[in-house]
Amino acid sequence: MQNPAADKQRLSATAVLASLPFWASVLVVMPVFVQAPWVRQQPLSACLFGLVLTLAGILWSLKADRSEQGDFGALVLGFSGSWMAGSLFWGWLPAHPVLHVPVEAFALPLALAGLTTRWRCACAFYLASLIGTAFTDLSMALSGVMPLWPEVVTATSDQAPDLLRAAAAQVLTPKSLLVVIVAAALITRLVAVCRSRVDRLGDNSSAWSIASSVLFTTLVIDAVFLGVSLLAPSLSGLI
Repeated sequence: MQNPAADKQRLSATAVLASLPFWASVLVVMPVFVQAPWVRQQPLSACLFGLVLTLAGILWSLKADRSEQGDFGALVLGFSGSWMAGSLFWGWLPAHPVLHVPVEAFALPLALAGLTTRWRCACAFYLASLIGTAFTDLSMALSGVMPLWPEVVTATSDQAPDLLRAAAAQVLTPKSLLVVIVAAALITRLVAVCRSRVDRLGDNSSAWSIASSVLFTTLVIDAVFLGVSLLAPSLSGLI
């Protein structure tokens, strides 16, 4: 005998796995576990892989035309911009945090210009990723953690846990906690704005759905990183 409730749950799970917001979140998480170790070992090949992603995203989007599959192709294209920027910075400039956001913003003019075109989903992913990065870096700077950045990225495996623990402890001071809370509240507000646009636009809200997922996932990753730095700093290198 069929179970309507179970069938509904399976259909719901399938819909989630096939949705743009789900894959946008996956692509935000992927650099943590795939790009980070790759860039440490082979920065040039990691950077060149960004060109592969760019070509794949363009071809996928053009082949699928304006269907939902085309939006998935555009999502890959937007991800390729973030991937290449991350590979450039973490491959050659990791000890210079002041250059992080400028490098990540290398495609900003194209992303802004493309918001009203067929590539709006690509632009939404890239811009939301950039906003999340800017919030994270600004929070680090205002909380006093930024000076420790060069030391952490150049430290040996034995030194890094202590430095990460010191950085996390700095975030727990009253002033730094206030900065973190305000930043988290602002990102949460941006997510809410994006979700309101999704509710208002319905089927035409792909770009807003992507932006919402990217910002929310960025917030979660930052929270996990802070928690791991405090509780198990030896594992923070994975993030």
